[in-house]
Amino acid sequence: MNTQKITFGSGCFWCTEAIFQSVKGVRSVTSGYTGGLIQNPTYMDICNGKTGHVEVVQVEYDADMVTLDELLLMFFKTHNPTTLNRQGNDAGTQYRSAIFYADDEQKQKAEAMIKRLTDEQVFEKQIVTEVRLLGEFYKAEGYHQNYYNNNLLKPYCVNVIQPKMNKFAKEFTDKIKPELL
Repeated sequence: MNTQKITFGSGCFWCTEAIFQSVKGVRSVTSGYTGGLIQNPTYMDICNGKTGHVEVVQVEYDADMVTLDELLLMFFKTHNPTTLNRQGNDAGTQYRSAIFYADDEQKQKAEAMIKRLTDEQVFEKQIVTEVRLLGEFYKAEGYHQNYYNNNLLKPYCVNVIQPKMNKFAKEFTDKIKPELL
């Protein structure tokens, strides 16, 4: 198995976690925080947007089953990478669009994907996704892990996450784990 990790920030980590958990070849998705100024932040610490941390998911995947380029495309197509410090109703630096790379190859692929999407004019506005080296990753509290699957009937899951999942399933049907179809 060719196991790799990449860390994405694309707004609320509950939505991002649910999407990547559904992808064939993804082994695990861990919600957490990175990119900030304090050690061992809690959800309450980062909520005000003053710590510099981003709500992120760390995606562990089998690179022989799903490529980094495929994951990057999924990342860009499942949030708005043109809004600074905002995703939908979620506003603040903790919701910024960001890719935290582990090595130069990931950095180059992330930058190449941004260039490709820009050249193809996939988005009407400029992509503002931050691309930076992953620093310390802090796992979020237990109740944030596997949130969607543990809370399917909560209003946020029904009204926000499920529509995103439906849209994702239409565009990336061939990449979804068969047991979820």
